[in-house]
Amino acid sequence: MNLRNRLLTDAPLVAPGIFDALTASLAAAAGFEALYVSGAAIAYTRLGRSDIGLVSMAEVADVITQIRDRVKTPLIVDADTGYGNALNVLRTVRLFERAGATAIQIEDQSFPKRCGHLRDKSLVSAGEMAGKIKAAVDARASEETLIIARTDAIAVEGFEAALERARLYVEVGADILFVEAPRSREQMAAIGREFGSMRPLIANMVEGGDTPLSSAEELGEIGFKIVIFGGGIVRALARTAQEYYQSLATHGTNAPFSDRMFDFTTLNDVIGTPELLALGKSYDSIQPARRTEEAGA
Repeated sequence: MNLRNRLLTDAPLVAPGIFDALTASLAAAAGFEALYVSGAAIAYTRLGRSDIGLVSMAEVADVITQIRDRVKTPLIVDADTGYGNALNVLRTVRLFERAGATAIQIEDQSFPKRCGHLRDKSLVSAGEMAGKIKAAVDARASEETLIIARTDAIAVEGFEAALERARLYVEVGADILFVEAPRSREQMAAIGREFGSMRPLIANMVEGGDTPLSSAEELGEIGFKIVIFGGGIVRALARTAQEYYQSLATHGTNAPFSDRMFDFTTLNDVIGTPELLALGKSYDSIQPARRTEEAGA
């Protein structure tokens, strides 16, 4: 699917959060048209830590590469702040694009960054962020690679300042806008009215976060084109894992939890083990071609 063309259609695009090849393959199998490679989810799962800027550019690039080897679905990739200044952004975009990113998201926080729904964030100047977005646009090898400008200004400078920053980011070439963590449905509707006809808009649904939860259909009606559920999979898995480990510690067996698990055979079916083994076997029987005896030999 061409993501740029998909965003020209009316229906909002739901992009679930993923953090590795397994979650990517499961989400793709569920039929999603695009996947969101969440920096927060990578921090939660690879480091067991919060989304406070601890994940490096190289670690995210490695995750993109592994995911792209497993699925063909378009990948919207969270690149945090671009991992530095405009020069760092140039390198980040080139690296992520080669690894398989379809869209690359850069935010206007200063370092160390925080999850968009955490308190005490700080921002770089609007001018510095505009330069980083311009660098991202200049760095991409293909115009099919989309650049997403995210502003976290609502929590720091207020709603009107966030809109003003978003206008500037459009002027310097951002393909998609992400005004993070609006505090009310009225603010969300205002973002849609201001920018919905100008650029595709992202809404981020975070259970327990600052933004009121809405369905993709509801968000589409007020102008949003992409709805991400970035950390949802980790919140679901973490609760399940916690309950699993508690059950195993209590009972010394998986029997009480078995109806909430795949068994060995089912998991292998889900991840495609039979097909993979069959593919490998198809390469085992190739024989060298018989050479035609030379005439007169």
